[in-house]
Amino acid sequence: MVAETIDGKAFAARLRERVGEAAARFEEKAGRKAGLAVVLVGEDPASQVYVRSKGKATLAASMNSFEHRLEADTSQDDLLALVERLNADDAVDGILVQLPLPAHIDAQAVIAAIDPDKDVDGFHVTNAGRLAVGQAGFVPCTPMGCMMLLTDRLGDLSGLDAVVIGRSNIVGKPMAQLLLDANATVTIAHSRTRDLAAVVRRADIVVAAVGRAEMVKAEWLKPGATVIDVGINRLPPADGEEKGRLVGDVDYGPASQVASAITPVPGGVGPMTIAVLLRNTLVAAHRNAGLTAPEGI
Repeated sequence: MVAETIDGKAFAARLRERVGEAAARFEEKAGRKAGLAVVLVGEDPASQVYVRSKGKATLAASMNSFEHRLEADTSQDDLLALVERLNADDAVDGILVQLPLPAHIDAQAVIAAIDPDKDVDGFHVTNAGRLAVGQAGFVPCTPMGCMMLLTDRLGDLSGLDAVVIGRSNIVGKPMAQLLLDANATVTIAHSRTRDLAAVVRRADIVVAAVGRAEMVKAEWLKPGATVIDVGINRLPPADGEEKGRLVGDVDYGPASQVASAITPVPGGVGPMTIAVLLRNTLVAAHRNAGLTAPEGI
C-alpha cells in the first residue's frame, strides 16, 4: 500500500478562490471590502514572512489588508491602545496580532483585548468557550484547515477513532473538540501518555501536532489510517547543504507505506492556515454587516 497524498496546497488554492469570489459579492452588497488588520511587533524574520504572505493573500482575495508594524520596544499599553482602535474601526472585520510577541508583552492580555467577533485567529477565550459548547464563533485556522482536509477525504467521521498528539490551545485542544463535534471518538495524547505507540495504533485518524521531527513512526500506525501532519521542523543540514530539510512530526516515507492517506510537509496543512484565515475574515465581515455568510466557504 502506498498512501494517497492529501494535497493541502491544491485544496487551499480552491478555498482561496471561493473566498475571493464571495468577497467580491460581499463588496457589492455591503458597499465596502472586507478588511483584515495584521499587527507585527518587532523584527522576527519568520513573522515578517508570514505577515507579507498574509497581506498578499488578503489582497488577492479581494479584501483590504491593513498592516501595522511596530518597533520591538513598543510598550504593552501602546499595543493594547492600537487593538482598541482596531476594535472600533468599522473597516476592520478581523484582527490578527502576529505571535510570538516580544518578551515584555503579555500575549494573553493582548489576545483578551481583541473583540471576540473580530478574533479571526480564534484564540480569544470567548471563542474557545463557544467551540467547547457548540456555539458559533471562530476556530483557530490550523485545526479548522485539518478538519476540512479530513472531511474532504473521509466524509462522515462518525464513530471513527481519532488520536490527536499534542494539547496546545492553538492546535491540539481545538482539533480534539472539532473531531468530537464530528462524532469521532477522540483521544488527546501528549508527552506524559503511557505507551504512546499503542494509543496511536488504535486510531483511524491521527493528527500529529507535537513539534518533534519525525517522531511518529510507521509501526505506530494502524494500516489504512488517515494521517494529518501539522508539524513543521527543520532538520540539521546534511554535508554540503546550506539548509536542512523541512519535515513533519511523522516519519513520512515509511508512514506512507502504512497509511491510506497522509499530508506531506511542506504542502499539506501549512497552506490551509492562511486560506482559513481569509475564510474567517470574510465570515466576520458578513456578521459585522448583518449579512448571512455564504455556504461553501
